Amino acid sequence: MKNIAIIMGGYSSEYKISLISGNVVYQNLDYTQYNPFCVHIFKEKWVYVDADNREYPIDKNDFSTTVDGTKITFDCVFNAIHGTPGEDGLMQAYFELINMPQTACDYYQAALTFNKRDLLSVLKPYGIKTAISYYLNLGDEINTDEIINKVGLPCFVKPNKAGSSFGISKVHTAEDLPIAIETAYKEDNEIIIESFLDGTEVSVGVINYKGTVTVLPMTEIVSENDFFDYEAKYLGKSQEITPARISDAMTTKVGAIAKRAYEVLKMKGFSRSEFIIVDDEPYMLEMNTIPGMTNESLLPQQATVAGISLQDLFGNAIELALL
Repeated sequence: MKNIAIIMGGYSSEYKISLISGNVVYQNLDYTQYNPFCVHIFKEKWVYVDADNREYPIDKNDFSTTVDGTKITFDCVFNAIHGTPGEDGLMQAYFELINMPQTACDYYQAALTFNKRDLLSVLKPYGIKTAISYYLNLGDEINTDEIINKVGLPCFVKPNKAGSSFGISKVHTAEDLPIAIETAYKEDNEIIIESFLDGTEVSVGVINYKGTVTVLPMTEIVSENDFFDYEAKYLGKSQEITPARISDAMTTKVGAIAKRAYEVLKMKGFSRSEFIIVDDEPYMLEMNTIPGMTNESLLPQQATVAGISLQDLFGNAIELALL
């Protein structure tokens, strides 16, 4: 039996979703092979939380805990933290330093993909198309005319490093732009403003499954709201259609791009990339390396359609991390 620490929580607005993801992983591991432990990672405390909600501090020297005088060490960490410090490379670097296997990608890939601006810049030379964008850092002068001249209206204002659609606004008028920028700055001190792409949105899971880079069935996203925001993602305000209603040729084309991005970046573990297809051309928006693992989340939906149970999906991630 291998001891598996499932880390969840984190330091960002996404911590509540991460706790749900982590508990779904906990409930779906094969208990004949793994002994799972829920580990909450917060700024003020790192603790193992048992079934009775008792908390035991984590020793950060070796990522162990002590319960009733017995020291417990872990064979592997299942990373279910969305946002910082689980998705931006901080935990990955820490685990590499203490030589602890973990299920996510390596620290450099995590930091790169978490930074939307840097990710898209790295992928552009490989022929991967992206929206027209404009960058702002906190303190920069906001020239509304210059921004609109470059990206047009409507446009999207996004925090550069955040997930679950926190801080994102769709802007229809010049007057709304400064408000949207202020909203994004609440999540991050860097902003990316992108042209609006009017097309079909698809989400593409790519995983290493049993040693082979595998593109999962794609999900088409039809939001009831103005875009795929927090409500659409988590409160049922969207249709998520898996497999997506796109042609076989387009499915192959988008899948090849998502797989290429995964391989170019030397990714490991899970990834979920978002694309908008405009006039038969896929444009990449971002890549998530700790995608949601809740029952409503896209990647588990895609795995189910591919005939991969959650137990297999999560067990596979652990086994690959232990290689």
